[in-house]
Amino acid sequence: MLNNAIDLNRYRQLLVQHTRVQIPDFLQLDAAEALHSCLRDDIPFALAERSGGNSHTIDAATYAAMDEAVRQALLQKAYTRAKTEFQFSYDSYMIVRAMKEGWAPNPLHTVLEFLNSPEFLLFARRLTGEPTVNRVIAQGTRYRPGQFLTRHQDREDSENRVCAFVINLSKNWDSDWGGLLQFHDEADRLVDSFVPYWNTLSLFRVPQSHTVSLVTPWAGADRLAITGWFLAD
Repeated sequence: MLNNAIDLNRYRQLLVQHTRVQIPDFLQLDAAEALHSCLRDDIPFALAERSGGNSHTIDAATYAAMDEAVRQALLQKAYTRAKTEFQFSYDSYMIVRAMKEGWAPNPLHTVLEFLNSPEFLLFARRLTGEPTVNRVIAQGTRYRPGQFLTRHQDREDSENRVCAFVINLSKNWDSDWGGLLQFHDEADRLVDSFVPYWNTLSLFRVPQSHTVSLVTPWAGADRLAITGWFLAD
């Protein structure tokens, strides 16, 4: 599944120096194409959002039947709260939950199995320089126009997150479309941005302040990705 030409030493050094790195041509092309098609056409996405002040997931069936006016109303509530609170709205497919509960299989299940294989875990340890990495969790994500994720650090008390990752699977993404992975310093000033270029891996140390900027109304596609964390349980 991975591109065999990845220069592991180079990207490990960049991660050490900058606490984040973006690796181009991460997957073999056939794998990237298959996952792009899967995320675009086949995944029953739920809606993850905080418009009511608490994290909330609207299941896939309810979300698919939701009137567009209702969806826009939820976004407007989230925009109002986002002025002063942590907020998000994006489409999610929780792969770990799907496999535990026996949902209909799809290629994302195979990806999670691969990410937890001995071969990939060895790759993750070498890339991060963290010999304790022993598990990966992931979800499929889709950001449609108007969706976003405000500033946060990915801390989770129940999980020892070493690094967060994003496998970007949208083609021909234009930075004018938003959906940028943006990083902030201790004073909340913007210090770096990763455009979700096709078939790149964005990887960064946790905790680290970051956002996904709002996908613009004129975006020419949905922002598709597989995201998750390397854990050291």
